[in-house]
Amino acid sequence: MAAPRIGIDVTSALTQGGGIGRYTRELIRALAPLDSGKQYTFFSARVTENTPVPDPLPAGSAITYRPSPLSERWLYRIWYRLRFPLPVQLSTGTLDLFHSPDFVLPPVSSNIPTLLTVHDLSFVHYPDTFPETLVRYLNGVVPWSVRRATHVLADSQSTKNDLVSLWHVPQDKITVLYSGVSDAYRPILDDTLVNRVRHTYGLGDRPYILSVGTVQPRKNYGMLIKAFAPVARQFPHVLAIAGGKGWLESEMMAEAQRQGIADRVLFLGFVADEDLPGLYNGSDLFAFPSLYEGFGLPVLEAMACGVPTLVSDRSSLPEVAGDAAIQLSPDDPEIWSTNLLSLLADGDSRRQRGAAGIHHAQNFSWERSARRLLMVYDMLLDKA
Repeated sequence: MAAPRIGIDVTSALTQGGGIGRYTRELIRALAPLDSGKQYTFFSARVTENTPVPDPLPAGSAITYRPSPLSERWLYRIWYRLRFPLPVQLSTGTLDLFHSPDFVLPPVSSNIPTLLTVHDLSFVHYPDTFPETLVRYLNGVVPWSVRRATHVLADSQSTKNDLVSLWHVPQDKITVLYSGVSDAYRPILDDTLVNRVRHTYGLGDRPYILSVGTVQPRKNYGMLIKAFAPVARQFPHVLAIAGGKGWLESEMMAEAQRQGIADRVLFLGFVADEDLPGLYNGSDLFAFPSLYEGFGLPVLEAMACGVPTLVSDRSSLPEVAGDAAIQLSPDDPEIWSTNLLSLLADGDSRRQRGAAGIHHAQNFSWERSARRLLMVYDMLLDKA
């Protein structure tokens, strides 16, 4: 019997440095070395610029890369705005299953099974934190893709619950697939890497509290800046926010001005994958006050590096962080200030929290995620 041919859309892995791009890269890198007896065809839109990461795609005898001659912008127009049924197999060749890990599902031919990953429904819960045109687009194309998909992957039980309650997706159509944490995220004993990263991103020798994620309102950085203001008056730390510019970021920068701590809040911009372990390791605390997450991968990465972690008590974050992190309301800057100050003042508590985080993060690995993904592939192929 011929090996099953699995198509995977890797466009995000090539075009997005963080977020879904990093999720897709980690997952396919873990999937590639597993001896599954399958052939993989990596599909992408035509990449018109340099990729944000070096060598983003794995290679091997079981992998073929088939980019489209059309750019991402044109594919989106054809597939999701005009909904013209141009099948993805025109680029990939014959497939037995197609998996899209980035919210939207292109047309396929031959009625093959399809798998769609939905990471979160933040645009439904918090539409005011997105540009209006993006909300309209996502509210049209994502439900349409979910309806057409044979099966759906959700990043967490929280996201699965949202799909069921908000869009009435049948529970048995959804499988929860947790993200993993790479072996690169671990305590680093050699200060060379940490110091290099510190100086690369302008931190120098200053102690810092870290937060990681695209600079956009849903990440709740405005509240975190308010919470950090009393900390800045008592400790020498800076607040380092690592993430590319998203939308409406100017208001967060203005908040630092209003609090009189603009020189103590550093927006580092996008941080390359290879620099993140050093950035986590150099921090004294990790704060993640997001209003809503489908998973919250930076939380696990910080924990795996042994950094004491404070998270929002909303959406998937309690599910992902467990008791190893301090869970706080994202609406209360005073309680964040109190906990930040308490941890900075108590070295024993920081060490205990750091050790608990390392232990908790060991429950998550990309290999485990990839093996679970293979089980979903096999289930769909068996039913085809």
